[in-house]
Amino acid sequence: MASKPPSACCTTGFRHEGNPSGELKNVEGVKTYISHPTGNKAPSNVIIIMSDIFGIYINSQLLADEFAANGYLALIPDILQGDALTHADMESGKVDLKDWIKNHQPTHIDPIIESTIKYARQELGAKKIAAAGYCFGAKYVCRFLKNKKLDVGYLAHPSFVSHEELGAITGPLTIAAAEIDQIFTAQLRHESEDILNKAGQPWQISLYGGVSHGFAVRTDLSNKSFKFAKEQAFAQALSWFNHYM
Repeated sequence: MASKPPSACCTTGFRHEGNPSGELKNVEGVKTYISHPTGNKAPSNVIIIMSDIFGIYINSQLLADEFAANGYLALIPDILQGDALTHADMESGKVDLKDWIKNHQPTHIDPIIESTIKYARQELGAKKIAAAGYCFGAKYVCRFLKNKKLDVGYLAHPSFVSHEELGAITGPLTIAAAEIDQIFTAQLRHESEDILNKAGQPWQISLYGGVSHGFAVRTDLSNKSFKFAKEQAFAQALSWFNHYM
């Protein structure tokens, strides 16, 4: 594995506050959050967000809105098909994460991403499509960053990515890594560097000190250092997309 399967650290974090500006729509039978840039309903570049195990919730919606505020049309397809977890679920102790994951495999998720990409290209007229994958969703950025399905990718503290998936990418990829991470460990980070070198595509790994797995999407924003790291991780993604799209 280039990154280990999700574990307890994937289920912790902070719920952020704000008012999402996008809308929920049914796209090819999939609930999808769509955030449009102000004054531009048909931008040529689209970003698809592959969510963590909490799916379409306030944190991911606000991230989509941030991308939209920077000129991109942002989509969050419900890759979990209505079975997203909540912090309350995890705190109750009643959720068996390993059992939950059995129902959320590539056979379930790949068709959703395929249909979202088709919608972006054929219905929205997207010329280029980027994808941002957080934790659980990072795997699917790698799976589709090949054969021109996606044009550019960004991973934040990835989980469940295999060596084969990472090595098969055919487009530029940037990764935001946390110093404290039991899933994307220092050893796996270095292994990923070797894999990316061999893949021959433009790549970048940025390491953020003092933060843990999940920081780019559900960190404690009351902590100035954590908030700064989250903002820098977003800026990393945005800079990468601006350059390659």
